[in-house]
Amino acid sequence: MRVTVADRLNDIRSRVQAASKRAALASPVTLIAVSKTQPASAVREAYAAGQRDFGENYVQELVAKAKELSDLPDLRWHFIGHLQRNKVKDVLPIASLVQAVDRIELAQEINKRASKRVPVLIEVNLAGEEQKAGAAIAALPELIEAIRALPLLELRGLMAVPPASEDPELTRPYFQQLRELARANEGASHLELSMGMSSDFEVAVEEGASIVRVGSSIFGSRVR
Repeated sequence: MRVTVADRLNDIRSRVQAASKRAALASPVTLIAVSKTQPASAVREAYAAGQRDFGENYVQELVAKAKELSDLPDLRWHFIGHLQRNKVKDVLPIASLVQAVDRIELAQEINKRASKRVPVLIEVNLAGEEQKAGAAIAALPELIEAIRALPLLELRGLMAVPPASEDPELTRPYFQQLRELARANEGASHLELSMGMSSDFEVAVEEGASIVRVGSSIFGSRVR
């Protein structure tokens, strides 16, 4: 029997709920279905199963899918990939949350192009991996201060992509680190923490994630 997107979504939702219960979280966790490289038909299938938040990594894909799926009410797009300054103008009319602000110049460009307040997360490169985007931990206070000084940016919290591992327990210290960074640099515990993907989202929720980004466990293998 074919396993459908709805089947996978229900499984992920149940696991998120169970992890939330174990962690005694006070607020529900937002599940983002990462639809990069998936066809618009897959997004429609997830939408029909009640999913409303979707994540895209590539600007061209985001723009194309948003146009093709513009008939779906209440669909919320999250931009979760590395964003170049010259693509900001294309993302802002579509994304409800820009999750990967990692440098002051990008924040300034978003503020320049925005016509209303833009919710953003700061992406942090927790392990200092050269091949990954994200602000260095040492640069975080300055970036936070810069974003807070920009009138059209609304800092919602932090986001991270820890080093890949087959053992989700090995990512737990990174999730703990992001949580502590939020507390240390923001001075508040209610801010968003976007962390956890298909292989480790349950551990992320146990460590306080308010947003998890799940792709292949919902849609199956990437199309390309």
